[in-house]
Amino acid sequence: MTWFNKLPRLVQILLLLIPGVNWVVEIIVRWGTFIKKGGVLRLVICIVVTFLGIVVGWVDMIWCLLFKKLCFQ
Repeated sequence: MTWFNKLPRLVQILLLLIPGVNWVVEIIVRWGTFIKKGGVLRLVICIVVTFLGIVVGWVDMIWCLLFKKLCFQ
């Protein structure tokens, strides 16, 4: 979602670094993007994030450091 992308990079990394918080942020961002844009791949990612959100959040933290956006967003 755009609100996450508008945050400073340090805040994004901190949100994705903290277990539990990263899971909530992942769910909000992923499901919000799916509702806005749709798509089968986004739906699959949303379901995976719902169950494995903490692990995916740490992967997204590294992805965010490298590419300045979430993976598959």
